[in-house]
Amino acid sequence: MKKALLATAMAAAIALPSMAMAQDNTIKIGILVALEGAFAEGGADGVRNVELALSQANNMAGGKKIETIVAPTDTTPDTTVRQARKLIEQDGVDIIIGPLSGSEGIAMRDYAKTIPNNTVINGISGALETTWVDPADNFFRFNLDGAQWGAGLGSYVVDEKGWKRVATVAADYSFGYTNFLGFAVDFCRSGGEIVERFWVPLGSSDFGGVIAAMPEDIDAIYLGVGGTDAINFLNQYEQAGAETNLIGGTIMADQTVLTSRGRAKEALVGTPTSGALAEDNPDPAWQNYVKAYQDAFPEDERFPSPSLFGVGYYVATLAAIQALNAVDGDLSDGQNAFREALATTPLETPLGTVELNENRQASGTVYINEVVEGPGGTLVNKMVGKAENVNQTLGMSADEFRAMGLPSRDTPDCAALAQGG
Repeated sequence: MKKALLATAMAAAIALPSMAMAQDNTIKIGILVALEGAFAEGGADGVRNVELALSQANNMAGGKKIETIVAPTDTTPDTTVRQARKLIEQDGVDIIIGPLSGSEGIAMRDYAKTIPNNTVINGISGALETTWVDPADNFFRFNLDGAQWGAGLGSYVVDEKGWKRVATVAADYSFGYTNFLGFAVDFCRSGGEIVERFWVPLGSSDFGGVIAAMPEDIDAIYLGVGGTDAINFLNQYEQAGAETNLIGGTIMADQTVLTSRGRAKEALVGTPTSGALAEDNPDPAWQNYVKAYQDAFPEDERFPSPSLFGVGYYVATLAAIQALNAVDGDLSDGQNAFREALATTPLETPLGTVELNENRQASGTVYINEVVEGPGGTLVNKMVGKAENVNQTLGMSADEFRAMGLPSRDTPDCAALAQGG
């Protein structure tokens, strides 16, 4: 018995250094991503794009092997924090990439403050408050926020389309407010008028009442919903025989909607939207990325082109890889060197060069697109314009932007913006 115990102890003593060495040579990254709810398809594309970015780096960064653990969420803050806690406390991840949706991002900003020795790199969530209100030192966002994504769209529909009176339908939560604010600031300052605002819960399936209540004397409807919510609205809109022009929020004409089935497509043609990407962007960096995405996954297991959600997770993973390479995989001392590299090193992406401000928030280009018919009856987005160097305060001073108020059902005040020019 004693000999057996001694042999076991010796084996353990030999194994422990080997296990420690294996752990020292591995960096664990948790992928916090919505795989249930309205954005499940987009979340799946996020996972694909993390896999793509890591495969391009041979699943190595900073001289160490990268191991990933996927933690699925349903877009609700409670689930997101619970899954994040599991990643940290049970799975022992070093870095979290995520989350996907707006209110999840705000929850993760707060949770990040409780894990000061770990780093969170946003997936694609876009609520303004995440990096604007009391931001966390260890939370980094390499995508524009929802307000930035709305820049340029309002002036485009006024100046190019002549649409000056609109009603709006948007999701009644943080990202819906943020994305709407970006559009409304631009629209109202360009002389547009918002006749009536409708707010709908995330995950809505019945839009009949909203469609029936639409004012008649309007030029267009701004639709600030995405995923299955957008598909449900568009199908019911077509069934009701409505023909009012549509303006899309950033996630309204994403690949997750353009590839859907049903009558939704009939309503989309001619719809202008704005956001982080343009599918027909001629930039070689974008074209090479799209080809790599298409080559990496079978056609029936991916979108024709990377979705907004996928692009966000791809860029976040690129950021993690670059920073880990810069510090040779050193995550000691509370990951301080790694965070310094994230904060200060420009990142080359398929969307162009990304740099972060003092809130660890990206600035960059916003693309204006219109939905057009593509080959074989498909729908594609055609780039018709862009707004460059869009910062977090939409070109205002920080004090001016702060005085406008945080995004909400009532903010921004269109009349006040119009008076202010």
